[in-house]
Amino acid sequence: MTKLLYYDDAYLQTFTTTVTAVDTTGDAPRVALAATAFYPGGGGQPNDEGWLEISGERYRVSKVKKEGDQLWHTLATNGTPTALAVDTSVQGEVDWERRYKLMRTHTAMHILCGVVWRDYGASVTGGNMDPGKSRMDFEFESLTRDLIGEVEEKCNIEIAAARAIHTQILPREEAFQIPDLIRTKINLLPAGISEVRTVEIVGLDLQADGGTHVNNTSEVGQMKVVDYKSKGAINKRIYIELGT
Repeated sequence: MTKLLYYDDAYLQTFTTTVTAVDTTGDAPRVALAATAFYPGGGGQPNDEGWLEISGERYRVSKVKKEGDQLWHTLATNGTPTALAVDTSVQGEVDWERRYKLMRTHTAMHILCGVVWRDYGASVTGGNMDPGKSRMDFEFESLTRDLIGEVEEKCNIEIAAARAIHTQILPREEAFQIPDLIRTKINLLPAGISEVRTVEIVGLDLQADGGTHVNNTSEVGQMKVVDYKSKGAINKRIYIELGT
């Protein structure tokens, strides 16, 4: 089982660990580690990228994927490093500029979700993100430019309010006693999981989520709604971007 260091500290950029498994059957070698700060992707948030240093050689990590209890790290190299073996010590480094943008973006999406749910009662029907920009789909019958401007203003007020953000792991039964914990139209949590991770923007939003976030809404920076589209009778898409 890979220890997920990003759950303990989303700001951790470097770490030392050991290789627990090696896979050379694909187009590029990949390794499983005893512990990792790389997020494997999920919930619309892309996987982290970065580097692994193995016996003095530095390799780009291009993909991270969770399979069972292990996280596999794909190395952007044509051949298999000769020093790559089980129990080898490696140093990991997350591409921090990219990760931090994703953290800010993910938190911005929760702010948008919190405002829309609180003030308009609209459920989320989908979403996706790239560093610094994202889109979210909501169960709105209609959207107007005036309403979009109102939503944007309210989101930036919440950002400026410098609200603290907390995460915790709860037993499934306890988590599902929280009203409105699932904001998506369809509950995407697997039936078999025994624990649920929650992310709370204090005073605004509390929902189940497995991604990485900043510690305070003030870190998000200015949020701009750059576009909106109708994707169906009661499905409207909002596009946002963050300032630098």
